[in-house]
Amino acid sequence: MMAGKLNEDKFDEMLGKSLRRHSEPVPADFTERMLRQIEEAEQRRILARVVLQERLSLAGCIVFGVLAAVGIVVFPGRIAGILRGIAAGFAERGGALVDGIGESISIEAIRSEWQLYTILALVLVLAFVCILDTLVGEKLRAA
Repeated sequence: MMAGKLNEDKFDEMLGKSLRRHSEPVPADFTERMLRQIEEAEQRRILARVVLQERLSLAGCIVFGVLAAVGIVVFPGRIAGILRGIAAGFAERGGALVDGIGESISIEAIRSEWQLYTILALVLVLAFVCILDTLVGEKLRAA
């Protein structure tokens, strides 16, 4: 709040100096109109940033959905197996799922199916970035 007041005072000082050098009559509400235009420009800039964030989030959701659909079409057996394995792990072991994942994935399995794991990792990273930007994007920029 104090920074805004200092900027307004400095603006008024610069405007006053410029007006003293200028010989044409100036309307009485000139400063108020200029400050209002500056504030409206700032509001438009903020609104444009919010619209851009929303569009990026929407694009991320669309891309995530398309990648999920492509994954289902291209790798139906693998994805069904992965989902079945996850469901079985929750049903049988409950909280021990994390231990089961470490034991069931071997280096050979990762080498043979590295494309699938790469696509899944990229999709998860994209989803995480979109969610993070939507939830805390403005707070991170303000800090």
